[in-house]
Amino acid sequence: MIKTAILTVSDSCAAGERRDESAQTIADMLPQSEFEICEKKVAPDDAEAIAADLRRFCDQIQADIVFTTGGTGFGPRDVTPEATQAVSEKLVPGIGEIMRAGGCEKTKRAVLSRGIAGIRKRTLIINLPGSPKGAAESLEIILDVLVHAVKMLHGGGH
Repeated sequence: MIKTAILTVSDSCAAGERRDESAQTIADMLPQSEFEICEKKVAPDDAEAIAADLRRFCDQIQADIVFTTGGTGFGPRDVTPEATQAVSEKLVPGIGEIMRAGGCEKTKRAVLSRGIAGIRKRTLIINLPGSPKGAAESLEIILDVLVHAVKMLHGGGH
């Protein structure tokens, strides 16, 4: 089983002003035969708070994959990619690139997503857009490579 955590990054969800629909959308897309959701959490758009949660998911919970949703746009408080980069030991540029390229087939606005992917220890961190539709479309593009990616992280071959 692939141990998975989901971090929703949203000031309005963290304040209880809006319901978090994106995390459930992500969870619903992951095949239960391969993925186990170990935790879902909401954090405000704050780089230190996001980084602290990512470190906890990677270092203490030892999730295989952490999905973030939200905070990848151009807004002044959109800092999820920066927090992800700060805690990552390696970046995985192909994941963000393919999500943007595939997203452009549906909307040109996909190029405005700044989401990245990185590795911390044995955890793959992937930034998804904040809207349920954007998160689903991006996850759909990469879903079929995630099992292999986790195997590689755990020492499996290419």
